[in-house]
Amino acid sequence: MATVADQTSEAVPDVRLAESRGVHTPWTLASYSSLSAWKTRAAQIRRHILVVAGLYPLPEKRPLNARIFGRVERLGYSVEKVFFESLPGFLVCGNLYRPSLDGPHPGIACPHGHCRRGRLENDDATFGSIPGRCINLARQGHVVFSYDMAGYNDSSQIEHREFGGRREDLWGIGVLGLQLWNSIRVVDFLQALPGVDPNRIGCTGASGGGTQTFLLAAVDDRVGAAAPVNMISAHMQGGCNCENQGHLRLDINNVEIAAAMAPRPLFLVSASGDWTCNTPELEYPAIREIYSLYDAADRVATAQVDAGHNYNRESREFVYRWFGRWLLGRDEPFTESAFTVEPHEGLLVFHRRKPPAGALDADGVTDFLIGRSESRLGDALPDTPASLRRFRARFAPALRHAVAAGYPKAALARDMGRTRSDSYIVQRLLIGRPDFGDRVPARLFLPRSGPETSPGTLLVHPGGDDALSDTESGRPGPAVGDLLRRGHRVLTISPFLVGASPSNTGLRDTGVPHFHTYNPSDASCRIQDILTAMAFLRSREDVTVCHLAGVGEAGLWCLFARALATGACRTIVDGNRFRASDDAHWAQHLFIPAIRAAGDLRTAAALIAPGPLYVHNAGSGFPIDAFRSIYRAAKACPELRICSRRVNRTTLHDWLTRPSPLP
Repeated sequence: MATVADQTSEAVPDVRLAESRGVHTPWTLASYSSLSAWKTRAAQIRRHILVVAGLYPLPEKRPLNARIFGRVERLGYSVEKVFFESLPGFLVCGNLYRPSLDGPHPGIACPHGHCRRGRLENDDATFGSIPGRCINLARQGHVVFSYDMAGYNDSSQIEHREFGGRREDLWGIGVLGLQLWNSIRVVDFLQALPGVDPNRIGCTGASGGGTQTFLLAAVDDRVGAAAPVNMISAHMQGGCNCENQGHLRLDINNVEIAAAMAPRPLFLVSASGDWTCNTPELEYPAIREIYSLYDAADRVATAQVDAGHNYNRESREFVYRWFGRWLLGRDEPFTESAFTVEPHEGLLVFHRRKPPAGALDADGVTDFLIGRSESRLGDALPDTPASLRRFRARFAPALRHAVAAGYPKAALARDMGRTRSDSYIVQRLLIGRPDFGDRVPARLFLPRSGPETSPGTLLVHPGGDDALSDTESGRPGPAVGDLLRRGHRVLTISPFLVGASPSNTGLRDTGVPHFHTYNPSDASCRIQDILTAMAFLRSREDVTVCHLAGVGEAGLWCLFARALATGACRTIVDGNRFRASDDAHWAQHLFIPAIRAAGDLRTAAALIAPGPLYVHNAGSGFPIDAFRSIYRAAKACPELRICSRRVNRTTLHDWLTRPSPLP
């Protein structure tokens, strides 16, 4: 055998191992050349937020069953206690401040941040006065609802900083999603109130309340004006669980999330003494550039106060003027009048009282949300071609955003040397996507005789490409050898952190806080590497069609890759006896945030059908019946083979190497 080495065959590191991104990783802010390009990006951002928060498609809105009581009349306003159910058994609690004059008035949602007393905070020396803000807005002519973060004050059904975990992440369940849904229901509550103009809704909050403000404004067009205070930064994205959810900020940041509100009026308040110190020179111009695409640069503005992290009087007065202009239609220098805050017992909803019967605890909330996702999916599972089209329209975007991988337009391959024998050539490669810095070690096996073009098969093993070759001689292993004898070109790869290649010997620093908010899971990276390898193989002029086969644990990586790919032909999936209804099994073997809320294996099957698919070694926990039902709906039953037992290689390769029509 003869070997030819590349002159630059040194190991090239995979950028995904170089640095783990986190809350404090600085972002380079993108620029958009056209309104069309930005609108496409904004739609992706909105959908991505909802997917990772377990809210896509948007769930059914159940009755709020709101209770408003304990009204106290004060000079120019009144204040009441409120609770309602954002979910059956999960309560949103707060205070409703109304002007004394008859409406209709604008409605303003006031989420609070991570201050010690939550919505009761009243100390300008530290954070600011939340009741004072609400009183003044009400006197100025707004109906204001100040509501708890989950886990604060009256909203004690979960622990704010402890709720969630790896199992919940699989379903897109976390404090962020709960609070975003709460805020959406707060808008429902405000719009339904007598005396509120449903077309004039605003939102403002500081710190973590600022995060809630721009997340809500990004996904809910009913928010007509917003003022997130001291939060939007290109170098700090928010450090609490309620600001982070798995896969949320893989390629989006708070600046773009806030800009997704354009062209609705947006006001950025920043402070010289916290992470918003650069807002006037960095974040604000980037957002204003996007507003300019709409010819709406006058609808975004900024002001900075010389103070630490706050929502102090100066900040509040900036916001009063903004809402006065855009919600009241009055361009006046609104100033803050003196106020007296009610004692805590006058504001707390459940002061010395228990929440109503039926209120869920943390486990009950999780069980309800999982049940809601499963019900939504079960009701939508297709049984006709028309229902299959509807299912794909609803769940395909969710799967794509959850997996956070995609079929690339191009794939690059670096030649790392080759070996020749009498019957084949083995070419060592590093495959990656342009501008991404990923490196996928691969071997391409080419027969030295036969036609100039032939089918190509990507073969993926959980042990990497070394597991498919004889490590001592470098000769192809039995599976590769059999496909070569059948005339196929064969590509084997070592997906991310798989195999013994130098590019895969490191381990990521997963100890970074909120690691999976900013970095794709290992399984997502492996699915992406398979997609990149498929794009490379299919781009070769000597390959007529591209087949895909996954062995052992790599079988389900290939299933998801095939669901997200274009142009693949026959696909073999080793089901590896996967326990598809066992969350612990998912968390251990195929962890991808929000994958279960996105329909998991069932959505993948719906995206593959009617493509030829052979699933074997499925075991008893695999959704075999769902796969068959989906293929029946696609009128493609002959194209699916699925069985619980393991099938021998000869049978699989006989099926794989059947002549197939070009895709």
